[in-house]
Amino acid sequence: MTVLTDLGQAARHAGEFRAGGTDLMARRPAGPYVDLHGLPGLSGLTWRPDGSLRIGALTTVAELAGDVRLRTAHPGLALTAQALATPQIRAVATVGGNLLQRNRCWYYRNPAFSCHQNGGDSCPARAGLTIYSAVIETGPCVAPHPSSLAMALLACEASVEVHGRGPSPVGDLYGDGSDPARDHLLGPGEILVGIDLPPPVPGERAAYHRAIGRSEAEWPLVEAVARLVPDGDGIALAAVAVGGVARTPLRLPEVEEALLAGEPLDRAAARAAARCTPTAQNGYKVALLTGTVLEVLERAAGVAEGGA
Repeated sequence: MTVLTDLGQAARHAGEFRAGGTDLMARRPAGPYVDLHGLPGLSGLTWRPDGSLRIGALTTVAELAGDVRLRTAHPGLALTAQALATPQIRAVATVGGNLLQRNRCWYYRNPAFSCHQNGGDSCPARAGLTIYSAVIETGPCVAPHPSSLAMALLACEASVEVHGRGPSPVGDLYGDGSDPARDHLLGPGEILVGIDLPPPVPGERAAYHRAIGRSEAEWPLVEAVARLVPDGDGIALAAVAVGGVARTPLRLPEVEEALLAGEPLDRAAARAAARCTPTAQNGYKVALLTGTVLEVLERAAGVAEGGA
């Protein structure tokens, strides 16, 4: 493993970048690896005078989850970080690593199969087991994107900085999901160095929920985060994002527009089903999606317990 201390040197060095290593070690690629821990300026949360926030890409998920100010300024992101994995994994996993991890598809991770993700030209999941596959199609690959933090940052309208580039929306890391060979769009040698969040919105309430197969420490079947700013009997701001259902984390503009137009929470949540095209095995995800969206809307609106 190569350990470097300069961003420019790291960008020129051949090898797969390693941060916390929680996903890299599970996949065990052949290497070589380039350890990023020695690089300066990539860790910690920096609050600016205007209330905006800079998160270094090597900041651990535990740091994010434990930051008291973040819980008030960006509660949806804090709640998402608190729900990830286990305390042991949160202690070493990094924010950048979570954003750039590879998908969990069992066909991609099984060396007996060839797929778009490992150099093949097909998606064996489509003719195989699709129980955990994407229910909103955006391209040939049906493996859901695995990053919960990307979903929350999408709802927060965060931007990211890649070494050698200017800031860009977090969604630009993933595009539209139509490239079946990639879980993110960074090229060889490109390094994610930080994430920027805008100043907090006064009066914001937020909620996060993941539907999982056991009580904790499980990858979500469907997850959602909602940010709402109530305004009398209506809603002045609505941001709703979902994960576990498509090749990229997604905002749900149809749900947001319905909320701003004054539709009841259940009718607004039901609009998420319109873009779903389930297989014979994962139709349950449609109901799970609308139910999860309704759950976070009710929590954020104060109708149910568990919001912030």
